[in-house]
Amino acid sequence: MSKTYSIMTLGCKVNQYESEAVSELFSKKGYINVEDNEENADIYIINTCTVTNLSDRKSRQVIRRVKRNNPDAIVAVMGCYSQVAPENVAKIEGVDIIIGTSERNEIVDLCETFEKEKKQLNTVRSLKGDHCFQDISTKSTPGMTRAYMKVQDGCNRFCSYCIIPYARGPIRSRTLEDSVAEAKALSEAGYKEIILTGIHVGSYGYDLGNTRLIDLIEKIAEIENIRRIRLSSIEQGIITEDFMKRALNTGKVCDHFHLSLQSGSNRTLKNMNRKYTKEEFFEKTELIRSYMPLAGLTTDIITGFPGESDQDFKESYDFVEKVGFSRIHIFKYSKRQGTVAASMPNQVDGNIKIERSDVMSELNERLMKEFAEKNANLKKSLLVEEEIEKGKFLGYTTNYIRCLVNSDEPLKNKIVDVELKEFDKDILRAKLV
Repeated sequence: MSKTYSIMTLGCKVNQYESEAVSELFSKKGYINVEDNEENADIYIINTCTVTNLSDRKSRQVIRRVKRNNPDAIVAVMGCYSQVAPENVAKIEGVDIIIGTSERNEIVDLCETFEKEKKQLNTVRSLKGDHCFQDISTKSTPGMTRAYMKVQDGCNRFCSYCIIPYARGPIRSRTLEDSVAEAKALSEAGYKEIILTGIHVGSYGYDLGNTRLIDLIEKIAEIENIRRIRLSSIEQGIITEDFMKRALNTGKVCDHFHLSLQSGSNRTLKNMNRKYTKEEFFEKTELIRSYMPLAGLTTDIITGFPGESDQDFKESYDFVEKVGFSRIHIFKYSKRQGTVAASMPNQVDGNIKIERSDVMSELNERLMKEFAEKNANLKKSLLVEEEIEKGKFLGYTTNYIRCLVNSDEPLKNKIVDVELKEFDKDILRAKLV
């Protein structure tokens, strides 16, 4: 009888991509995936997150629960938490294999070695000096119509609140040739949209010489059946006249940019070590809109960063309103041991963080509605992702508006033209053209 495995993923889209790649490694060896099964698998892989202390706690809870339910199963822990705290993970009762954010391509062999030797295995090593992108890829994302493709790892920015540079190491880029090869494989698997992702995807190519992210985008755009190219979170610094001209000329880059802001207060941005001002950020949003007038601009905002005064928060709020983002992802600052911000003075009271988060959430609701209304009665291209009930389909426009459309014909994974109608909560109703 074939052995079974189950993967539990915490954290970001990069983790989700890496879990899919690991799943393919097991499948190639004849293992059977029993998705979301916490009781009957022979092997459990927990792909951990460490972006906050809460993430660490969730990772530990999942590990303990899985082992409690499956005392005879092999438990392998990988990802960011095990990279920054391998000793802590090794002490959790029932952990058999500890892998960090490298050597994931050896996970099947490690599980088979443990099964023979019954001795805890720990492959975590320092990432200092790493310069090679680990060759791990996937040809499919089950159940998805849009395919994530990891092209970059690591970060050199060291924002004062962030542990990720320690968990992921320095920037490393996937070669242009290997990236294009995976994009072709995804195209052949039927995917029409590729989302380029990484830990700091805007730094793609800086370690490869003269190659840059826009060069990769242009190469992928040459693949006939790839109709859309979308970028995951990028920094404002990548947006230039040259980048926008070349992106627009491909005819395939989505008019949606997730520009990570974090704060609209220059004082807070400096304390965060973000290396730009709100004025510089605003110039980049205006540049995007000069080429793509109805571009969806989404962002991340942290409320209650250490030292954030009422005035700082007001400046942040006013700036978010000025930019007119189409959607905001709001995070209450969470102290992360091992970062500069954790030991900063003037930590903000938890209740104040919640209040500011709630205020920003109300702004988000208004901005989403205003952006949707700007697009009402316009014709848009919609990639249909799922049928939520008979004859009702959900999908996303190029500028990342979630739409509901009715059809008697099956539409999943099709790109159709629609006319956008009224806004209902966070969905725009649309009509097939």
